[in-house]
Amino acid sequence: MPESWLTPIDNYCERLAPGFWAEPLNAVSNGAFIAAALYALALWSRVKTRDWPSLWLVSVAVIVGVGSFLFHTFANRWSLLADVLPIALFIYSYFLLAMRRYLRLGWGTAVAVTVIFATFNMSFARLWLAAFPGVTLNGSIGYIPAALAMLAVGALCFEREAREPGRVLLAAAGLFALSLLFRSVDAAVCPALPVGTHFLWHLLNALVLGLLMRAAILHADRRRPTHAPG
Repeated sequence: MPESWLTPIDNYCERLAPGFWAEPLNAVSNGAFIAAALYALALWSRVKTRDWPSLWLVSVAVIVGVGSFLFHTFANRWSLLADVLPIALFIYSYFLLAMRRYLRLGWGTAVAVTVIFATFNMSFARLWLAAFPGVTLNGSIGYIPAALAMLAVGALCFEREAREPGRVLLAAAGLFALSLLFRSVDAAVCPALPVGTHFLWHLLNALVLGLLMRAAILHADRRRPTHAPG
């Protein structure tokens, strides 16, 4: 492995030195993603519809937890990819599912809209920094489009007779905004709170993913007369 991939990364308040357990709270809090995935898997196993797209989301949620754990323990360039790529995969997978399942778009339109969203997402940081030079939000800029997408799609759900997923998406957007706040202030609170606040980003994000997966599973076939378990 090239040395550049092993270059240490120190992005968070909790890490004061190199070492596998230099970020214990940031590392262990990733167990919340695994817990959210296990909850969703248990729910998935109880509904009558075997919904494979939802099971895919559950699998990606597990990978999100593992990838983030690797980054907050190894803390180098290769583990950074293990952290950010699964998160992006979950975001785009869920966006596509929402286009199909909640807004009931055809496959071609749903994929096209997802590509447009992905393009906007990848360009957003550059647009933000052009408008607000130097305001990096501690590296949280790239997650703002996901919050905006949850708000927009949640609102549109109410026009497509998908009110329950709409309510969940709006609630998830609020929680995600709070989690973004904790991610953004991690470095700023270091003098007063040496452990930082990044671990709260993990805990709240796990809750967001749990809510999103629950909505996807219970809305797998909303035309069924049988009520899915809560």
